[in-house]
Amino acid sequence: MVLNYIWIAFFVVAFVIAFVRLIFFGDVDIFPEIMKGVFESAETGFTLSLGLTGVLTLWLGLMRVGEKAGVINFFAKIIAPLFRKIFPEIPNNHPAIGAIVMNIAANMLGLDNAATPMGLKAMNEMQKINHKKDTASNSQIMFLVLNTSGLTIIPISIMVYRAELGAADPSDIFIPILLATYFSTIAGLITVSLFQKINLINKVVLLYLGLLTALVIGVIVYFSTLEKTQVTMISKIASSVILFSIITSFILVGFIKKVNVYESFIEGAKEGFKVAIKIIPYLVAILVGISAFKASGAMGLAVNGIENMVGLLGINTDFVPALPTALMKPLSGSGARGMLIDTMTTHGVDSFAAKVASTIQGSTETTFYVIAVYFGSVGIKKTRYAVVCGLIADFVGVVAAILIAYLFFH
Repeated sequence: MVLNYIWIAFFVVAFVIAFVRLIFFGDVDIFPEIMKGVFESAETGFTLSLGLTGVLTLWLGLMRVGEKAGVINFFAKIIAPLFRKIFPEIPNNHPAIGAIVMNIAANMLGLDNAATPMGLKAMNEMQKINHKKDTASNSQIMFLVLNTSGLTIIPISIMVYRAELGAADPSDIFIPILLATYFSTIAGLITVSLFQKINLINKVVLLYLGLLTALVIGVIVYFSTLEKTQVTMISKIASSVILFSIITSFILVGFIKKVNVYESFIEGAKEGFKVAIKIIPYLVAILVGISAFKASGAMGLAVNGIENMVGLLGINTDFVPALPTALMKPLSGSGARGMLIDTMTTHGVDSFAAKVASTIQGSTETTFYVIAVYFGSVGIKKTRYAVVCGLIADFVGVVAAILIAYLFFH
C-alpha cells in the first residue's frame, strides 16, 4: 500500500512541476524529456532484470548444494547457542530455531528469495507458541528486527547491478557493506533487548558478539591505516578470495558427503530464471516512476534543498546524491533499488555517490515490507515496538554506511 502511494506521488508531483515549468517558464521540452526518460527507464529495468538471471541461478544452485551437503546445518549448529539466548521464549530444539538459522544464513549470503520462505516458516512456527495470536510476540519481534537490520556477508544483487552498469570492480563495496550492516544489526539487537529486558551481558552472547566485534574493529583499524589505493586493492582481493572460497567449499563438501553436486546445483539453479522474470515488472514500474519524478526536476529540487542545509552546517555534501536511496530504503526495497540504479546511471557507477548509495542499499533491509509480509503471513495486527526498533536499526545502518564510505572511497 505504501509503495502504491509513493508510485502515484511520483507521477502526480512530476506532472504538476512539469506543468508549472511549461506554463510559467515556457519549457516546451519538459514533457518530451519526461516521456523519453520513461521509455528508456523501462528498457533499463528489463535489461537489468535479465542480467540478474545468471547470478541468481548460480547462487540458488549453490544453496541447494549447501543444503544437501549439510553446510547450512553446520552453520545452524554454530549459531544455535546464541539464538537460544536471544530467543528465550522458544523451547530448545523447536523447529523455529532451525528455520531462523536458515533464514539468517540465506540473508547473510544475500539470497533474499531463498531467505523469505524460511523466514515465513520461522514466523509460522513462532506463531504456534504465541499466546496472543493478533499480537507480535517477543521472539517474533526480535526475529523481524534482525531481518530488517539485514546482516549481509555477500551483497550479491548490488554487485550484479554494479557489474551490469560497467563498474571497474563490482566487489569493492563488499567490505564496506559488511561493516555497515554489522552496525545496523548490533543496533537492532541492542534496541530489542532493551525493550524485552534480555541480558546481553551473558557468557554465550558476549562470546559471539565479542568475536564478531573484535573482527569488525580489527578490519576498521587496519583499513584506516592504509592509503586509499591500498584499501581498494586489499578490499578487492579479500572479497574475491572469500567469495570463491565459499563457492569451492560448498562444492567440495558436497562431493565429500557423496552428494550428486551437479544434479543438486541444477535443481536449485532452475529457480534462478523464474525469480529474475518475476522481478521485471516491479523494477520497470519503479524505474519509470523515478524517471518521471527526476526528469520533471522534482528530485533535483529535493536533493538541492538537503544539500544546501547540509552545506550550511559545514558538512561535506558529496554524499547527498545518495540520500534518495536512504530515504526510500525503509519504505520499499524495489524503490530503494530504483534510486540506487538511478544514482549509478546519473553520477557514474564508480562515482562516490554511487558507492555511498550501494553501501546504504546493503546496510539494512526494508522495514515496512518485512513487517507487512512476515507479520501479515500469520495474521498479526498489533506490531508493538517492532517498527520503532526496525527504524532505529535502519538509521544506524545509513549513518554507518555514509561514514564507512568516506573511509573507503572518499
